[in-house]
Amino acid sequence: MQRTLIGRGRRWLYITHRWIGIATCLLFAMWFASGIVMMYVAFPQLTDRERWAALPEIAWNQVRVAPDQAMAIVGIAHYPRDFRLVMLDDAPVYRLLAWDGTRKTISATDGRQIDGIAPEQALAIASHHPNATHPQMIGTTERDQWSVTARYDPLRPFFLVSLGDKDGTELYVSTRTGELVLDTTRRERIWNWLGAIPHWIYPTVLRQDGATWRQVVLWISGICLVVAVTGFWIGILRLRLRPRYARGTVTPYRGWMAWHHITGLIGGLFILTWMFSGWLSLNPGEYFSARGPTRDMAVRYAGHDLPQIAARLPSMPPGAVETRFVWIGGHPLMVLTDRNGRATTADPASGAAMALSDEEIFAAAGRLLPNALLTARLRLAQFDAYWYPHHSERALPVLRVGFDDAAESWFYIDPHNGDILARIDKSRRAYRWLFNAPHSLDFSPLLRFRPVWDIVTVLLSLIGTIVSTSGIVIAWRRLRRRFRWSDTRNSPGQSACSVPRKCAKA
Repeated sequence: MQRTLIGRGRRWLYITHRWIGIATCLLFAMWFASGIVMMYVAFPQLTDRERWAALPEIAWNQVRVAPDQAMAIVGIAHYPRDFRLVMLDDAPVYRLLAWDGTRKTISATDGRQIDGIAPEQALAIASHHPNATHPQMIGTTERDQWSVTARYDPLRPFFLVSLGDKDGTELYVSTRTGELVLDTTRRERIWNWLGAIPHWIYPTVLRQDGATWRQVVLWISGICLVVAVTGFWIGILRLRLRPRYARGTVTPYRGWMAWHHITGLIGGLFILTWMFSGWLSLNPGEYFSARGPTRDMAVRYAGHDLPQIAARLPSMPPGAVETRFVWIGGHPLMVLTDRNGRATTADPASGAAMALSDEEIFAAAGRLLPNALLTARLRLAQFDAYWYPHHSERALPVLRVGFDDAAESWFYIDPHNGDILARIDKSRRAYRWLFNAPHSLDFSPLLRFRPVWDIVTVLLSLIGTIVSTSGIVIAWRRLRRRFRWSDTRNSPGQSACSVPRKCAKA
């Protein structure tokens, strides 16, 4: 009885792997090949450095509306999530982002609300970009492949402007606010069709509905995970080291089947963990928490929730392209950033330089969690396992504070301006080791020597590609034989019996 059950279990193991594998082998090959592309060409986005480089210097002599007046004009009752002063072409404006996602743009010259710009203004805004050669209006777009995600919804539609440079740069300027939202280059647009778009299953028609896209990818990756598990299991069952098979081999297969078996065993653990971590990246069950602070955390850290910064702004020296207004520990602060990303802090009332001390930041950070005690206060001069620059720019030095709450929360804070850069709790630390480590090979020894990381990642991806490609060949041959046999049986005037001698006896 036990032997019968084991036999049936093995049979269903083979059937499951065979037929789901046939249905998904192209997906596996696509994921491994596109993953290599993604190592070197990221999906288009506008970084802070790119945005700062494209902004003109703030014309302080035109600023006649104070920050407090601007917030009163739009009826802000609580301090907003983000509040900054920048230039809209040749005019200074305040940009406010409320905690509910609402965006407001107010002229810093006359206090009027700006709810739309003309095409000529979009061209003028694009002309400030350092790569602008011959800016030309391409047209207007509501949503396309590069602006598909929901985070752009409050800014739609966009003016699409070509800079006329050798890189084929195109800018997306919000028709509502005049903000530079996104930039793409010809290289990014071409390579992403071989990289992120197939890898993330990212066609516009599907990705525009975030909930549907997430469910589709969860189910597809979950089914493919079944293929990886059953394949690795079968590979171990069919491996024979002692005694070996009749031909002295460790595999009973030949040709493409042998390639599939051996490379599947060599890269099986990588493929299995890579598939599982990819599935986890979609946060099934919403287990993993967000990286940023909540509104309550931000308010406690600020020590102030009223819409107040300054009744008037002092005249400031030239050079800043952006001024952010923040509260830290009950004190207002201006963070001024120049075109090269260098930031300085100043008192919004007097304009005097105002450097933050670590102790001031630690004191404000101690209020982040009301029912927890601060247990760690560190200044990191080197990256740690959870704050590292592999896939994006990360600042150093950085402050890290830890709490004794149930989630064992950590916060990383910029010591220069007090910005909370990240929140890491137990679930986020688990995510780092369950997703980032196995999926992107974010292990410290590899990250320390970037060429080593490249070589290891490409080699493992190539092994995965061989496993997938051999699976495609095997699947094609099996389907071709099956359909050929079916056609033979159904051909008119030809016997359906595959053994003529037995048919004659019948």
